Amino acid sequence: MGQNLQNGERLRPIDLARGHGLSTQAVRNYEEAGILPAAGRTPHGYRTYTPLHARALGAFLALMPGHGHQRSASIMRAVNEGVVDEAFRLIDESHAQLLEDRRTLEAVESALRDLEPTSASEPTSAPGPDGTFIGPLAGKLGIRPATLRKWERAGLVRPRRDQRTGYRIYDEADVRDARLAHQLRRGGYLLEQIAPLIAQVRAAGGLEPLEAALRDWHGRLSARGRAMLTGAAELEAYLRERGQDVDVEPHLVAKTAADVPLVNIRQPPCTF
Repeated sequence: MGQNLQNGERLRPIDLARGHGLSTQAVRNYEEAGILPAAGRTPHGYRTYTPLHARALGAFLALMPGHGHQRSASIMRAVNEGVVDEAFRLIDESHAQLLEDRRTLEAVESALRDLEPTSASEPTSAPGPDGTFIGPLAGKLGIRPATLRKWERAGLVRPRRDQRTGYRIYDEADVRDARLAHQLRRGGYLLEQIAPLIAQVRAAGGLEPLEAALRDWHGRLSARGRAMLTGAAELEAYLRERGQDVDVEPHLVAKTAADVPLVNIRQPPCTF
């Protein structure tokens, strides 16, 4: 958009909505939520927007694929309230979560590489090295016991019952399945998607049944990372139009460049 977005051009809600396939009510809702700056009003009380509002809307919609609706809204509210550092902190949190999700995927792949064929082994006689109760397992995974019971109903785990107490006992294969379910849930998979994968792992005992799911997971993480780049570019353009450039002290830049060896500032090639 080559024009000055802070000029006097007036835009109606429908003008903003049409450009993005939105309803005029959605535009009004975004304004009321603080995602867009407050609109002007005509003498008759009708909202009037400017190209600056169009830039804000474009930035918000560009942020959503990488950061999600809620966090993108919080980022835009922070910018519109003049608290740019808060917006940057929220963006940092998204990047940290993406990195954590990549590590989660690596952990799933690592766990699956170590899988051995699961046979119908004899159940253990009591919890111990080869078995555990629901509470300790839930605590180890960082979930609630009710979640494990829900997974059991969905067929993700199949603990046996202690004949004397009736308590659930999870053997080594159950713990493995629970760990896989936990990791896949963190990766965004639904219970009905996970159940057949775990059933195949039980039967095949290896990585192959999950290869397609893992490839899809890799693709979604890469798409999210690239979406964050697109969102950052649109947000930067909006910040500049608002006159909210972030100044960096020249002496800090010079000191950093002088102190960091060249080998440490070379970047690896983009993998997108």
